[in-house]
Amino acid sequence: MGKVIFWIVVIFAVLLCLRLYNISQQKRRARKDAAPPPKAAEAMVRCERCGVYLPRSEALLVNGNLRCHDHGGA
Repeated sequence: MGKVIFWIVVIFAVLLCLRLYNISQQKRRARKDAAPPPKAAEAMVRCERCGVYLPRSEALLVNGNLRCHDHGGA
């Protein structure tokens, strides 16, 4: 009778370890598949020539005026 109880405990221990392993793998996959956090909001500026709004980092400063790439050189 002692051997039967021993093997039942061993089987349950193995099943518990497998279950914990599967849970950790699911969490790892969920972190891997998660979308990256969105970028912080950026100030928008208006092109002095055509009036299009664009992010400040993409605007060009030409003669003290902010311009988009299409009108940067003119």
